[in-house]
Amino acid sequence: MDQAANLRKLTESNTGLKLVPSSEAQKKTKIIAVASGKGGVGKSTVSVNLAIAIAKTGLKVLIFDGDLGLANVNVLLGIIPKYNLYHVVKGHKSLKDIIISTPEGVDIIAGASGYSQLANLNETQRNNLIKGFADLDRYDIMIIDTGAGISANVIGLVMPADEVVVVTTPEPTSITDSYGLIKSIVSQSKDKNLKIIVNRVRSAIEGKKVADRVIDISGQFLEVQVENLGFIFQDEEVEKSIREQKPFILNASRSKAAACLTRITHTLLQTEGSFSDDEGLTGFFKKFFSFVDFKEKELEKQMEEEG
Repeated sequence: MDQAANLRKLTESNTGLKLVPSSEAQKKTKIIAVASGKGGVGKSTVSVNLAIAIAKTGLKVLIFDGDLGLANVNVLLGIIPKYNLYHVVKGHKSLKDIIISTPEGVDIIAGASGYSQLANLNETQRNNLIKGFADLDRYDIMIIDTGAGISANVIGLVMPADEVVVVTTPEPTSITDSYGLIKSIVSQSKDKNLKIIVNRVRSAIEGKKVADRVIDISGQFLEVQVENLGFIFQDEEVEKSIREQKPFILNASRSKAAACLTRITHTLLQTEGSFSDDEGLTGFFKKFFSFVDFKEKELEKQMEEEG
């Protein structure tokens, strides 16, 4: 059986993995940040389809669109939200009011184009957001689709997450920028649970080669372990699904890319990992705002010293 046939077989049986969370796990939400060193690598596409694949296992999944200025998540799902995060931070709507339950089985919080940076919210707006998450029903997993690059907003969303998935491609600039992102994360903490997905590969060998390169240089120069979650084939079915604003994991469920993502989902869910603290999603955003405040004070101090 060739590689493509193996992948199709895996896809056809992708409903076989049913992970019902334990009573202990139900008390907490695992937070997975999906990030990339540069734009254009398919990060948001991976985030959306990964969330749907996880939801198909029976877990309750929330997608938070952290790339506020672009709001890619709802676009990829063909959704035009009536309300978004803007209405929450302005105090016009509660977080529950803006959550969209999709036919694909995941809930989403759409980004607010009026706010390109969560870090720029004032105290009242921050409290509105934190209170909103405190009032939410429990989710098993929240996937955060961060912005691309290494801005304070991105690193701030990554740092409190339980797991960080870095999406890259075989392009040299993407590999370099992925390493730059990992380096920025490690400069804040070496204890992060880092993983990598190589998107748009032409062969399994290429996927492994790229992942091994990032893993090796991260281990050699940063002294951190990065786990290889797998690769996703370059696939016309993915491009077609994006144009049709439908998730390829459902729209092209027999495609090579869908089989790859199913395998990645199995690997991700079978990996042991910690959950967020007892404060759950509210604790996550409190940590986020603490981080961006710290970085702002650090920058102010640096400017004073240089002045």
